Amino acid sequence: MLPLELLEKLEGSIEEAEHPRELAIDVMFAIQKHYGYLNDEGLNEAARLLNLNPLELEEIATFYDFIYREPVGRFVIHACDGVVCWMCQGGWMCEEGSVIEYLTRKLGVKLGETTPDGLFTVLPSACLGYCDHAPAMLINGVPYGPLTPDKIDAVLEKLKSEPCSLVICR
Repeated sequence: MLPLELLEKLEGSIEEAEHPRELAIDVMFAIQKHYGYLNDEGLNEAARLLNLNPLELEEIATFYDFIYREPVGRFVIHACDGVVCWMCQGGWMCEEGSVIEYLTRKLGVKLGETTPDGLFTVLPSACLGYCDHAPAMLINGVPYGPLTPDKIDAVLEKLKSEPCSLVICR
């Protein structure tokens, strides 16, 4: 069940909208922020609020990379899987593999998994649009690049020791 304050805020936004269905992603994001991911209860609540069929929202949620239908870590790492980020940058990627390979090896998880401490989830993204800083990754909405193994290590260590103040932290 959503907190009354969030429910009233969403209802107010929807009431003011000329076309409420246009708020589908915003509503799902708000509910995701509350639960940490868009669970079935949250999806059904969003559908009820927007007067849509849950399947309509499920189609949007499963298409959009930044709506999580399963639990994720406190920090969600979207590693760019685009061609520019796959190109060898200064030779390190030839030695270490891709950013995705380095992250999964470093964190001891497979793609899509969360570290046992619940801190990090590694997901692929077709392109982050940060090509001028390739190779790149996005963590909770904050872009990082150009990356090297040392820069990745430094970012991960910093996130482990700081309170979460990024875009989608719980």
